[in-house]
Amino acid sequence: MREFQRIDRLGTELRRELAEVLRDTVRDPRLGMVTIQEVRVTRDLAHAKVFFTCMGSDATATARLFNRTLSGFLRHELARRVRVRSMPELHFVYDESVERGARLMDLIQQAVAEENEE
Repeated sequence: MREFQRIDRLGTELRRELAEVLRDTVRDPRLGMVTIQEVRVTRDLAHAKVFFTCMGSDATATARLFNRTLSGFLRHELARRVRVRSMPELHFVYDESVERGARLMDLIQQAVAEENEE
């Protein structure tokens, strides 16, 4: 039980610090507006899956930019800020849950509007 709490705390701290690094130090116009939704760290602390959403840019291009170009830089910056024995390798994944939620809300509102018309 204790190990999962540690993993969760590390994920939360990595999310917070990663958002600050992106806001303060990364000046790449290709990113657009990126929001870090969640960071899930594996049990062995070797890998971290970073879920993000973006506005104003293509999701696949942004994921490619993160995973190929910025991953090493961001890992280095996090290692300077977060006190862990070894910094997990970062893997960026586009989080589609926000888009799916908005789509579902639109469908619900459309169904309610159609029901009210009848």
